[in-house]
Amino acid sequence: MSRSAHPAGPRHADVLPEGRSAAPADDLNALDPKVWARTVGRDADGVVTVGGLPVTRLAEEYGTPAYILDEADFRERARAWRTAFGADADVFYAGKAFLSRAVVRWLHEEGLNLDVCSGGELATALSAGMPAERIAFHGNNKSPEEIERAVRAGVGRIVLDSFQEIVRVAHIAESLGRRQRVQIRITVGVEAHTHEFIATAHDDQKFGIPLAGGQAAEAVRRALKLDGLEVIGIHSHIGSQIFDMSGFEVAAHRVVGLLKDIRDEHGVELPEIDLGGGLGIAYTSDDDPREPHEIAKALTEIVTRECEAARLATPRISVEPGRAIVGPTAFTLYEVGTIKPLDGLRTYVSVDGGMSDNIRTALYDAEYSVALVSRTSDAEPMLVRVVGKHCESGDIVVKDAFLPGDLAPGDLVAVPATGAYCRSMASNYNHVLRPPVVSVRDGAARVVVRRETEEDLLRLDVG
Repeated sequence: MSRSAHPAGPRHADVLPEGRSAAPADDLNALDPKVWARTVGRDADGVVTVGGLPVTRLAEEYGTPAYILDEADFRERARAWRTAFGADADVFYAGKAFLSRAVVRWLHEEGLNLDVCSGGELATALSAGMPAERIAFHGNNKSPEEIERAVRAGVGRIVLDSFQEIVRVAHIAESLGRRQRVQIRITVGVEAHTHEFIATAHDDQKFGIPLAGGQAAEAVRRALKLDGLEVIGIHSHIGSQIFDMSGFEVAAHRVVGLLKDIRDEHGVELPEIDLGGGLGIAYTSDDDPREPHEIAKALTEIVTRECEAARLATPRISVEPGRAIVGPTAFTLYEVGTIKPLDGLRTYVSVDGGMSDNIRTALYDAEYSVALVSRTSDAEPMLVRVVGKHCESGDIVVKDAFLPGDLAPGDLVAVPATGAYCRSMASNYNHVLRPPVVSVRDGAARVVVRRETEEDLLRLDVG
């Protein structure tokens, strides 16, 4: 979606988004299980707990803001994806959503593969013991150094994104005496986001080789001729935060059409097809994502049907859920600093984090939920905008929500569904320190990514 934005950020006096209900929930103390991690609840004192630990204790021990990650939920979701697709398909966790060495170990233990898209992500994966053959390496501009490291390590596949990469990877692989397994990423003219998809005229993007004009077919033709490459399949990715399978149906039809053309021209049936990721999660109660078993059934049926129509053997399917696994498993814990009522408009609630720990609201106009988590309240609801501490008018965490009218400085609030992209895209804007990631499981907590310190910040400043 293309939109224009003022460089100072969104206007503050905008009304509620069109179609968004101005009515508060019946019970502001309730926690919708669709948007909160699975072990989240309230104790007898009304304090929110996760993995059996109250958030008040987590705040005391680890400070705020902090990303609180439910390890049991993460593992359960990873297993659900692995089980849904079974032994005849591959599930690659998209590391860009959130990656740490602890997460890599969890994935390894739960039997998932890993998709990386930079040298840093590859280094993290290898340092945490992920077998190289279970790693896929993405990216639209991989450096020769990154490619060489990936080939030397023996990654299971490199996804080729351009004609230049076809030659580059082949040359590096041959120079190392290797034959690198690759997929070719194509652009199928389908763009899907949330509940909508458009099936034409979306080749204008930096990723992939367009199917239109025979470019994708030419890329396959060239790759098949190079001794340094073993072409194992076609890769397609159509969007993000997708709830509707219609876009995948159109994309699969076009990808299978290419596979048929490859067979007819070269006598080769490529054994794999990767349909990418982008599966949606619930950020608010209005969102209604599908379960992994529903997605697996739908995608498998779509590909099987298209291949039968084209008289092709059904290839091995790969998918790349990232957000769909880690997104719902974490929330960001904040402390309220100031409360500023604006008569007739809304109340501004400032927290001790902001756009440095969650840029998605400012960058994508993303919607989030928020709740008072250090206690319950029977006070009347008030319309709030949760904002951060940064010197930026667009520093908004939650655009519009309802919180109890007796909210006070020192209260703890939490924003759910922040496991994906928030820590990955975090910054030091205004020299604010990035929060820690605290993993909680079975009544125990541990830091998996520590909080930055001023020493960390100054260490890179060589003066």
